[in-house]
Amino acid sequence: MTTAIKEETKINTMKALVYHGAGNKAWEDKPKASIQKSTDAVIRITTSTICGTDLHIMKGDLPLVTDGRILGHEGIGIVEEVGTGVTGFKKGDKVLISCVTSCGKCDNCKKAMYSHCRDGGWILGYLIDGTQAQYVRIPHADNSLYHIPADADENAFVMLSDIFPTGFECGVLNGQIKPGDTVAIVGSGPIGLAALLTAQFYSPAEIIMIDMDENRLQVAKTFGATKTVNSTDGKAVEAVLALTNRGEGVDVAIEAVGVPSSFLTCQGIIAPGGRIANIGVHGKSVELHMEKLWDRNIAITTRLVDTVTIPMLLKVVQSGKLDAKKLGTHVFRLTDVVKAYETFGNAAKEKALKVILRA
Repeated sequence: MTTAIKEETKINTMKALVYHGAGNKAWEDKPKASIQKSTDAVIRITTSTICGTDLHIMKGDLPLVTDGRILGHEGIGIVEEVGTGVTGFKKGDKVLISCVTSCGKCDNCKKAMYSHCRDGGWILGYLIDGTQAQYVRIPHADNSLYHIPADADENAFVMLSDIFPTGFECGVLNGQIKPGDTVAIVGSGPIGLAALLTAQFYSPAEIIMIDMDENRLQVAKTFGATKTVNSTDGKAVEAVLALTNRGEGVDVAIEAVGVPSSFLTCQGIIAPGGRIANIGVHGKSVELHMEKLWDRNIAITTRLVDTVTIPMLLKVVQSGKLDAKKLGTHVFRLTDVVKAYETFGNAAKEKALKVILRA
């Protein structure tokens, strides 16, 4: 191979974290992301991260993810190229990438339900190639990217791609948290902690965090949890009821794990008139005990993040009212993403919350 051909090959390829079926992934060469439609932008990734949903993919819970897919749906980067139809961004702009792609024109987008965009939704790192790469193509760039300051703290702002809007929209807003409420969050992982931090916008009287990882429960206390319950003994329901008024349960129960047992816990601790807000990605069927809930005036909500709150959350982070970067516990080079997955996948042992990938 001549030197000229080698250089051309190098220019037209990039490195990326590629999925090869349940349990198999590799950091390898892929064709460099490029413009496919006039509304696309290509972003050079400067910061990314790993989501709990990526772990679900690696377990095989999401069969629509095919062999060869580049993973990742969170990131910050620099605009490398824009299509002729992009008007809001130009080469060199620093941007936050929304985990949800939205055309802004379809019926669902006009209802601010971007997660169900007819030509988008959650597709990054799922149905199209994602952000755990040197470059990524972003469809509908004008509606799926956000300007951020050139000197922005990327360790903080990357948390607004997914984790904070997800915890806030699917947990806090769907749970309709009000001042004085007693709230329980089942799962003290990154999403549960994001819900904990944003729930405090509404001044609940109590926030009870439930998890099997004592380190994460201790972190939750420093983030504002009023009480914690270690569920290792399988008696979380009894423990939470003992902590609530007359043992009736909580006003809002937020499911932030995505396993059957955590959804059962939510059903067991909810008070009459309460709201159960599901956040977790469920790969298995769960039991719904209507024989116990039918007469209790319970509302159960599900949601895929729409990212409609990103503009508000950007303002709150910029103002210093929300310290988003404290969810990041480990930093890796993007080239060490396989090692980062090992750390994130062994979160209890490694005491990991969010792992940050820096290019």
